[in-house]
Formats: sequence, structure tokens, C-alpha cells
Amino acid sequence: MFDIDLKSRTPIYEQLYKKIIELIINGMLTEGSQIPSVRGLAKDIGVNPNTVSKAYAQLEREGIIYSLPGKGSFIGSVSGDSIRNCAFTDFDKAVRATLDSGATPAELKERIDFVCATRKLKEDGSV
Repeated sequence: MFDIDLKSRTPIYEQLYKKIIELIINGMLTEGSQIPSVRGLAKDIGVNPNTVSKAYAQLEREGIIYSLPGKGSFIGSVSGDSIRNCAFTDFDKAVRATLDSGATPAELKERIDFVCATRKLKEDGSV
């Protein structure tokens, strides 16, 4: 569930942060769901507990999770706005990187249109 890429250039805490957001978006984690303890998750994925703690702290600052002393960490009442803001942050980084690679704004718009059309087909059951 919490797959991370130890060889990625993306910091592990950021991968964990994004993974939890992804699991919420996909409905695998819902409001009130308990997430693994810092120590438990660190042991499971083979990283330092401070790394997991850093991801959890960021999620808690943003109101995505909350902690109850002695009980653990749980998914909070996450609004669509907070998830959308996280997604837009990643989108903005991807757009910058794509533009830096030489793509044109017109190519980006074309790609966005393609993704939207593909999603519409999926929702309609055509794909």
C-alpha cells in the first residue's frame, strides 16, 4: 500500500505524503481511517522513523490527518479543496518541468485536452 522508490530523486517523506493523498483520492483511505504508526510504517518500508514523521507532520499541518495521543494517526475530514490544492501543487511542478524540457504551452494544452477526453470516455464506459 505504501510503495516507495528508494532510488527516486523525490525525497521519501514527499513520496509518502503523495501516496497518502493518492490513497485518499482513490477512496482507499477515508475519513476516520487509521494509518500506520510512524514506527510501524518506518519498519515496514525500511526507512528512518524521522522520515515518516516528517511526512505525517506535513499532512497534519494541512489538516489531512490528525493524531490522538496513545491512539495513532487518522485521516481527517478532508475537503475537496485541500486535496485539489495538493494536486495543483504537483501539477504546477509538472508543468514547469515540461516547459523546461522544451514543450510549448500549446503542446501542454493539447495534452490536457487529451487527458480530459480520455477520462470522459472512461466515465462514459467507452474505454
